[in-house]
Amino acid sequence: MNISPTEAEEALAAIQAMAQKTRRAISASGGYLFLILWGVIWLLGFTGSQFLPQQLAGYVWLALDTLGGILSAVLSIRLGRGMRSTAKPVTTGARIGLFWLLLFVYVIATVAVSWPADGKQLSMYIILLVMVGWMAMSLLLSFTSLWPGLILTALALTAYFVFPAIFYLLMAILGGGGMILFGLYIRSRW
Repeated sequence: MNISPTEAEEALAAIQAMAQKTRRAISASGGYLFLILWGVIWLLGFTGSQFLPQQLAGYVWLALDTLGGILSAVLSIRLGRGMRSTAKPVTTGARIGLFWLLLFVYVIATVAVSWPADGKQLSMYIILLVMVGWMAMSLLLSFTSLWPGLILTALALTAYFVFPAIFYLLMAILGGGGMILFGLYIRSRW
């Protein structure tokens, strides 16, 4: 099968138009709000882990994760009401929510299997599994968001192995701050 240069250009233009349409749909869906929300939670939680006693930092994380889960559910419900989809009502959002719920269960299982572990190890387990979730969502929704997730994973591993004394601080700034910036980028540029 031979394709002329004009046909190839038209096909590429169609692919680029579809990618742009997908990015706009993701931005319009409000998905960036979850990045900003969880970026703030990581920023506060990891800052607390760096500067507070370990037990107090654990309680801070518990409060932040609980608040984040509640706010995520509320956001999902509110955003879901305004969505138009060719899928059955609630199906896509419910499946995404179920995916993250199951991933949360796997985080708990990973921590239980590897217990006792220190705070940094537990943080890395959670970060790595959240990044697996990010990669899965990126593969399903938009390849563009794959790169920030891969970069964040590389930064987390570098911070863990190369800069263990300031691991939490780096995760607050690069992880939490990075998610906030990416959420703002999606909102303004997509």
